[in-house]
Amino acid sequence: MTAIQEKQQPQQQGATAGGRLLTLTLIQAVTLAMREELRRDDRVVIFGEDVGARGGVFLATEGLQDEFGARRVFDTPLSEASIAGAAVGMAVRGMRPIAEIQFADYIFPAFDQIVSQAAKIRYRSGGQFSAPLVIRSPSGGGVRGGHHHSQSPEAYFAHTPGLQVVMPSTPYDAKGLLKAAVRSDDPVLYFEPKRLYRAAKGEVPEGDYTVEIGKAAVRREGSDLSIIGYGGVMPDALKAAEALEKEGVSVEVIDLRSIVPWDKEAVLASVAKTGRALLVSEAPRTANFMGEVAYCIQEELFDSLLAPVGQVAGFDTPYPYAFDKTYLPGAGRMLRAAVKLLGY
Repeated sequence: MTAIQEKQQPQQQGATAGGRLLTLTLIQAVTLAMREELRRDDRVVIFGEDVGARGGVFLATEGLQDEFGARRVFDTPLSEASIAGAAVGMAVRGMRPIAEIQFADYIFPAFDQIVSQAAKIRYRSGGQFSAPLVIRSPSGGGVRGGHHHSQSPEAYFAHTPGLQVVMPSTPYDAKGLLKAAVRSDDPVLYFEPKRLYRAAKGEVPEGDYTVEIGKAAVRREGSDLSIIGYGGVMPDALKAAEALEKEGVSVEVIDLRSIVPWDKEAVLASVAKTGRALLVSEAPRTANFMGEVAYCIQEELFDSLLAPVGQVAGFDTPYPYAFDKTYLPGAGRMLRAAVKLLGY
C-alpha cells in the first residue's frame, strides 16, 4: 500500500505512539484510523452513503466492508437526518458509531439531530446519557466543486455547546485525532479538508496513538509574526512563512487542529511573543470562527499587540465553480496581509 520507513516516530504534542513509520496521504491515514478502531473495539460501526462496497465517494472506507462485514460497515439511504439520528441512537445505546456525511455541504438536513439531540443529551439527562459518536465529512474547497461541494460549515457547530469540532491538516494528525474522536465520550464533528486528501503526505506511526483534542501544534517557530489557522490553509500558511523568512522575517505558524475546544494558551503564548497575529481560514469572513480567536487575543493581549489582529478568509459569497484560487486564502493573500501587519 505504502512505503514503510524504519525511523524513530515523531514526537508531537498530545500524542503517544509506537511501531514503524508509514508514509501515507491524509485520506490513507483516515482509513487506517478507522480500520484500527474497528479491530480494537467491536462497538465501532461505520455507515453513510456509499461507504460500503464502493468505499465512499473519496474511497476513505475502501476495503473496510470486505474486512469487517456488512453489519459493521454499511450503506444508508440518501438521508442525512436519518444518518445522524441513527448515530445518536446507537451512541446512546452504547455503540461507537462513525457516520459519514458525503460532503460537509450535505450536513444541513442533519443539523437538528446534531445540534438539538447529540449536543444536548448529556446536559438534558443530567449526565445519565452521552452520545459518543463521530460524524466525518469532507470539507472545504480546492476541488472545483462549486457551491454545493466546497463549503466550510464548522462555525455553525462551533457555536453549539456540547459538540467538539476538529479539522486535521497532516496525515499524522488525521489518524491521531480520529482515533481520539472515536474514544471520546461526547460527539465530535470531524471535518476533513478534501483538497489535502492526497496532496498532504507524511509519516504516520503504524502503532496505536491519539492526538489530544483541543491541543494546537506549532508547525514553525518564529518571533516577528504569528500565523494561526487550521485545515486546508496550513500548507499555504507555511509557504507564506517561508517566503517571509527569505526577507528576514521570523514567522511562527500555529495549527489549531481543534476548533472546539481550541488551544487558547498556545495562541496567546505565540502572540505574546511576536506581538502580531494573522488568522487564516477558508470559511466566509462574516461570523468566521477565527473572529472568536481575534476577540480573545485583543481581550487578553491588547497592550502587547504591535498591530491590529489581521484575518484572511474566504469571501462572503457562495463558493464559486471556476475561481477556487481566487476564493481561497492562498499564500499570496497571506503575504499581502502579513506585510501590512509588519509595516503597521
